[in-house]
Amino acid sequence: MAEGNSTVLYHVEGCVARITLNRPEKRNALNDELIAALKDALRRADHENDVRAVVVTGAGADFCSGADLAALQRISTASVEENLKDARTLMEVFLLIRELRVPVIAAVRGRALAGGGGLALACDMVVAARSARFGFPEVRIGFVPAMVMAILRRTVPEKKAFELISLGEELSAEAAERLGLINRVFHDETFEGDVSAFAGRFEKISPSAVGLTKRLFYRMDSMDFEAGLNAGADINALARMTDDCRQGIERFLKKS
Repeated sequence: MAEGNSTVLYHVEGCVARITLNRPEKRNALNDELIAALKDALRRADHENDVRAVVVTGAGADFCSGADLAALQRISTASVEENLKDARTLMEVFLLIRELRVPVIAAVRGRALAGGGGLALACDMVVAARSARFGFPEVRIGFVPAMVMAILRRTVPEKKAFELISLGEELSAEAAERLGLINRVFHDETFEGDVSAFAGRFEKISPSAVGLTKRLFYRMDSMDFEAGLNAGADINALARMTDDCRQGIERFLKKS
């Protein structure tokens, strides 16, 4: 049974924690309550030792449509300090996802737009139903898809990234996959089962190895080549000391 407050539901099945944005009547639009509950759910999953992967999804027809109308109305009258504080609450979610020890997978049905598109792309991996749509339409209301730029510049070629954020047009799931924006496209009819199977693959993979891999992967963002190699050597040595590595080597040698 799903738990959590009314805006975010939390449920663990096997090794996978499923976090569901639960404002379907508002297309799962982001507000302060939902963002706070999402942070709580992510932290909860990170502290459950049996959880090997997290799936973030949306209830109803859409993944997330971005900021809700009340939030947009506040933006136009808030001070610079208030708007900065508000923007940083979503930034904290993006950072938290990267700090989790386990992979976080966005499972997108329907639309993932603006901040909702940013939330999806902030996850370590994105899978989508064939009918899903992605877009960053902020420029069409005089706004800027500012934080998502940090992700897009690391994910797709520069020219394509600029096209996505400056024209604000929607993108199909298949086009997003071709760009490398998302990992997999699944049929609508089998989506839930395909997502569960995809996330469940982490059950048979060393959690310490995945955790160390994730930590190193994002640390390398700001490193030059030599610094990246040195960081890799440090993690390599640390991985060798884990029980998972010792047991894995032992199993491998027995098979040889």
